[in-house]
Amino acid sequence: MIQRSVKEVAKMISVLNDIQSFEDQIIKGVCIDSRKLEKGNLFVPFIGQNMDGHQFVEEAIKQGAAAALWQKNVPNPPVHLPIIIVEDTLTALQELAKSYRHQLDLKVIGVTGSNGKTTTKDMVANLLALKYKVQKTVGNYNNHIGLPLTILQLNEDTEMAVLEMGMSGRGEIDFLSNLANPDVAIITNIGEAHLLDLGSREAISEAKLEIINGLKKNGLIVYFGDEPLLRDKFQSYQGDATVQTFGRSERNTIYPTVITSGDVGSSFKVNNSEEEFYLPVLGTHNIMNSLAAMQVAVYFDIPYSQLNEGFKTLKLTNMRMELVEGVNGEKIINDAYNASPTSMNAAIELITYLPGYEQKILVLGDMLELGPKEEEFHYHIGESLNPERIDYVFTYGNLAKNIAKGANKYFAPERVFTFLEKESLVQELKKKTNAQTLVLVKASRGMKLEEVVEGLQK
Repeated sequence: MIQRSVKEVAKMISVLNDIQSFEDQIIKGVCIDSRKLEKGNLFVPFIGQNMDGHQFVEEAIKQGAAAALWQKNVPNPPVHLPIIIVEDTLTALQELAKSYRHQLDLKVIGVTGSNGKTTTKDMVANLLALKYKVQKTVGNYNNHIGLPLTILQLNEDTEMAVLEMGMSGRGEIDFLSNLANPDVAIITNIGEAHLLDLGSREAISEAKLEIINGLKKNGLIVYFGDEPLLRDKFQSYQGDATVQTFGRSERNTIYPTVITSGDVGSSFKVNNSEEEFYLPVLGTHNIMNSLAAMQVAVYFDIPYSQLNEGFKTLKLTNMRMELVEGVNGEKIINDAYNASPTSMNAAIELITYLPGYEQKILVLGDMLELGPKEEEFHYHIGESLNPERIDYVFTYGNLAKNIAKGANKYFAPERVFTFLEKESLVQELKKKTNAQTLVLVKASRGMKLEEVVEGLQK
């Protein structure tokens, strides 16, 4: 994490007051939540809709903060304490992170995309760790606050930083890319998330492409080459970066030549190597994510022959194709972290064709932020389900009712259930499950369907 004197910090950001009396104080790390403060932290208060973090500054310093930022327009800064006055505390945090990033001798890999960016981040970090000291975005710290905090957590001796970049609108990835200044930019795919804000997949692709705006000279771009929206954009690319693609099609730089799915993972081969790889994660879409990670590893001189070692210890962030067991012995795929039509279809495809189970049940909740066609998107999910391979469909939420309507086109009514309350859903679901059952639980984050998973385990 960042360790600098207050005097050094004052050279990294714009400071408006005299800090001479405490300029030798050493700051160790940054904190924005006084409840999580560690001794020596720089405390950064923000002005929120319901609360002003400046009210916690004095307490933070009493608890051991080395100093605190203070926004200029907030009255009555405590003059007897080590307070650093700045024009805007958020801007100062971002400036500090940008300056610190350029003081570090490391490579940055930026990852964005509508789906799969966290999984890809985890895979890239695991593979690079075979040779380098690696740090990565923790959880979903991928926005205008989380990314600066992640950068400020990097250690001086870190060699590779794998940073996830999220967005909800235009200009956000551009800002993050120029802050992080990546050596490598990965775009996992273009889905339907953020249609509500951006209006079209074309606009989403343009927003994701902003990741290359801050790319270092002669960097590497890795993108999903089966996506026409991306492929068309890069046909006219005039930059100095090396451009590589991954996907199922043979037109890509790397693609799978053989895929063998198992009950807990997949074996596969690629066109660029004789090795057989084993990915201990479910889903063909995760093989696509692994291809992007493999390209980055090889770019940084880690040979294909070593990559299985990196896959072997892979642990994905929670609630992403996480396989757990229920109280009736059923196997549950907890993919409740997020959902869009693209990721929902990929997860359903996995369940539909995964061998070794006598019964398969889908528990599907609302997909949020899809814009004016949200009901239509949900209906098409239900309409596409295969009644010969899926035994029951459970939906949760008002939008997900449309999944049930679509499923009713081909499923008998007694095989489709709709719920607006989780406890009754769990009770009914438990009546259907046994040790030979596979259950998929998937919805947008706001639906909190991990509570259904927890209910099945009690």
